Amino acid sequence: MSEYHTPVLLDKSVTALITDPSGIYADATFGGGGHSSEILRRLTPRGRLIAFDRDNDALGNKIEDERLTLIHNNFRFIHNFVLSEVGDGGIDGVLADLGVSSHQFDTAERGFSFRYSAALDMRMNTTSGQTAADILNGYGKEDLENIFRIYGEVDNASRVSDLIVTERNKAPICTTDRLNEVLRPVLPSFSEHKYLAKVYQALRIEVNQEMRSLEKFLEGATASLKKGGRLVIITYQSLEDRMVKNYIKCGNISGTVKKDLFGNVIAPLEAVIRKPIIPEEGEISGNTRARSAKLRIAEKV
Repeated sequence: MSEYHTPVLLDKSVTALITDPSGIYADATFGGGGHSSEILRRLTPRGRLIAFDRDNDALGNKIEDERLTLIHNNFRFIHNFVLSEVGDGGIDGVLADLGVSSHQFDTAERGFSFRYSAALDMRMNTTSGQTAADILNGYGKEDLENIFRIYGEVDNASRVSDLIVTERNKAPICTTDRLNEVLRPVLPSFSEHKYLAKVYQALRIEVNQEMRSLEKFLEGATASLKKGGRLVIITYQSLEDRMVKNYIKCGNISGTVKKDLFGNVIAPLEAVIRKPIIPEEGEISGNTRARSAKLRIAEKV
């Protein structure tokens, strides 16, 4: 499992999650099974874990444990499955690691990384939905610009979309090599990789509808929790972290504060810690992808 993906903030996230070792929990992002394995290790024989992943490859990591139910679906539908699995009594905690797995980045043919020569796919679920190539060759200039600006915080997003539209009229942009070449005129001399990473991140988010799924997940996970249940989320980039922070604070991703007649903020969750937990240097040195991770913990009130 460690070869598939090294779980980030493993001890701290699972410790924050489990308040009752005999309770029912959900791992919304099963991946290589690292977090799930640790959750199961800490549960009693009466405990139970429901895990989700929409990536077919992740299903091959299923842990043989009768306490585990692994569901092949998008975590945005978590509440539907929790209702069908355990009824409306609620569960004790939900954990989500929002990072793309090492396996997905390192499997060249998935097209997630600019480092490999591959078709521009980027789908988490490779059996359905549009690919990154579909977006690059089908979206209008303004839509492309918005994707790069909002989801990737890409400098010069307008110029990037101009280049893509101009070059795709000459020949479709269907591979990582072709996209990298198209972007060459705007790549900064000393930070090419960082710039490309932002462009690829933006495309991946749009392909997989990640921000829409995250909003639905936050709503569904909160609805699935019993009073006092924990929501534990690991984020890796500012856009998703802001959404999670806003939802915990205000009950919505926009950060709009709503108050009752007494001036109290109306929100279903309460932060357990004010500031996010970040990995220590030792973990980062052993797993560089942990560098940008932030762990937020909330409790249903």
